[in-house]
Amino acid sequence: MLTLRAQDASLLVAPESGGAIAGWARGPVRLLRMPLTDAVLRGDVHGMACFPLLPYANRIGHARFPWAGKTWHLRPFPGHPNALHGVGWKRPWDIAALSEASVRLTLAHDPAGPEGPIDWPFAFTATEEIVLERDRCRITLSITNRHAEPAPAGLGVHPYFPAPGAALQFQAAAVWENDSTNLPQTRIAIPPAWDHSSGRPIGDVALDNCFVGWRQPAVLRWPTHTLTLTADPMFDHLQVYTPPGQPFFGARAGGDSGRGDHTRHYLIVTHGDVSVRGKRFPFVSPPRIVPGSSPAGRSRTPCSGHGSMPSSTSWGKTRAGR
Repeated sequence: MLTLRAQDASLLVAPESGGAIAGWARGPVRLLRMPLTDAVLRGDVHGMACFPLLPYANRIGHARFPWAGKTWHLRPFPGHPNALHGVGWKRPWDIAALSEASVRLTLAHDPAGPEGPIDWPFAFTATEEIVLERDRCRITLSITNRHAEPAPAGLGVHPYFPAPGAALQFQAAAVWENDSTNLPQTRIAIPPAWDHSSGRPIGDVALDNCFVGWRQPAVLRWPTHTLTLTADPMFDHLQVYTPPGQPFFGARAGGDSGRGDHTRHYLIVTHGDVSVRGKRFPFVSPPRIVPGSSPAGRSRTPCSGHGSMPSSTSWGKTRAGR
């Protein structure tokens, strides 16, 4: 477990637990959720504050997909029929570089290794770079195809936010209804009860749905501070997760609907090409730590490179209270 510091900002990183973030705070204000009970001790990545998603995000339907004339079978998420969120969160990451306010982690996946191809059939290497500043945190993910042939790839990050007192505001064109296995099934107009265009308190409605045609940004408000979520323009979907009765919720940018058809929604990456470098979706612009404070700013990094898809996360700006 590592602690990054930048003045009164601190970030707790768990390389040994899927490269996850266990917590992020600015002074007394917690900007991501607290880890669930014993999550850090047990290495429970899904109980932490944020974790990387690669080489795919969301679900792959029935844990199988067609590629290069073959149907590939994956390990389903425990208790579910679908594969979920890739490999990165399942593995320990190595520390490649470390300073007081930054860390670069690396991961190598070899399908010929002890896990076999059941987690993912194509070799890749990945990096996660986390840089903490007083007014923001930037996460940059990259993945490089090490398979001898072209392979699909995608990635993102999965933040959780504190639910008590929170409200979420964003605009989108439509939303996907899910089937019984939580795969998006039918694209529909946004029902009034799901409409967040004027802001809606977390807890009003239970969602685990993908909103399409997301018009950035998304704004997250609490009585003491405000966070703003933006993304590279290619990320025009917003996945919203508001489990009933839980002290947390999720909102994360994406470039696909998570429909489970992996090859139709992810980039094709040739051997040695870097498929993701730099999506920043700064979701924080918080606190002046006063009621009604407004977002202080945002930043973004355009996608670059052959077959590239942005995937960096920047959480800033943060300003001290009066």
